[in-house]
Amino acid sequence: MTDPTARAAALLKGHRDSIDRLDAIIVYTLAERFKHTQAVGRMKAEHGLPPSDPSREAEQIARLEKLAEEADLDPEFARKFLNFVISEVIRHHEKLQK
Repeated sequence: MTDPTARAAALLKGHRDSIDRLDAIIVYTLAERFKHTQAVGRMKAEHGLPPSDPSREAEQIARLEKLAEEADLDPEFARKFLNFVISEVIRHHEKLQK
């Protein structure tokens, strides 16, 4: 018979290993996303376009909230997360305009 504490420790380790893998996926995915947004920022700077596109941002937020609901993730959390990402993107775009 398996020791309940050892079994719990093994299950905990399995969950933590999954979390670590998912954190790596998130970081690499964000890095890839920012490579594309930086290319967009350079294009905007070259063509005199504003760093921010409020209608696009609103569409993206609505889209992400819907995806969050489908994934059983709190849409408010998803909105806050995307707002943070968008603010970082705009900050980078503003730097490129200088």
